Amino acid sequence: MIKLLDISKYYSSGFVKTFALRDIDLEVKEGEFVTIMGPSGAGKSTLLYILGMLDTPSSGEYYFLDQKVHRMNERKLSELHKHHIGFVFQSYHLIDDLTVYENLETPLLYKKVKGSERKGKVCDMLDRFHIVAKKNLFPNQLSGGQQQKVAVARAIITSPKMILADEPTGNLNTKEGEEIMDLFKELNNAGTTILQVTHSEKNASYGRRIINLLDGWIVEGK
Repeated sequence: MIKLLDISKYYSSGFVKTFALRDIDLEVKEGEFVTIMGPSGAGKSTLLYILGMLDTPSSGEYYFLDQKVHRMNERKLSELHKHHIGFVFQSYHLIDDLTVYENLETPLLYKKVKGSERKGKVCDMLDRFHIVAKKNLFPNQLSGGQQQKVAVARAIITSPKMILADEPTGNLNTKEGEEIMDLFKELNNAGTTILQVTHSEKNASYGRRIINLLDGWIVEGK
């Protein structure tokens, strides 16, 4: 599903290059649950953002479903991301002035899903995540766990092939975190590919493989 060849990411300041990622080779098969771990500054989020096509590498090759991502322009990257990838952030990234219902509906509007189908999909998500009673509330009226449930529901409402999660339980209490991780496990068991960045050994145990990063290098688990 994913193949990275010699991917590097650096930032230039004058004649100095500061590397966030160095010579990354990585393959992820469809249906895997992969965890990316490492200390702060190791390059974990940078790698996840490149995988999610929210950032571009400085060099190297990225293949997604046999398509040459590294050769695509911004419009094609956006289309590929929109149709195949769901992203879950630590800080939720919900739209503050939209209700829960409207937040869930937004990705379907981007994909031009028809009204009756949109309504059905949103209702399914509200029911699946037990947030029907919250549908007319705004994000600031929800607990952290409830906001993250909405964020996960929004990420999967378009049935993406892959979900990328950046510290998805970082702002949650233990019970809320377990609920989110159980949801990811359920989605993975149903066939969704999941890549998560986490500092948590417990969260890592939900996956099947760990990629360890240090100073931008993969140090083990390739």
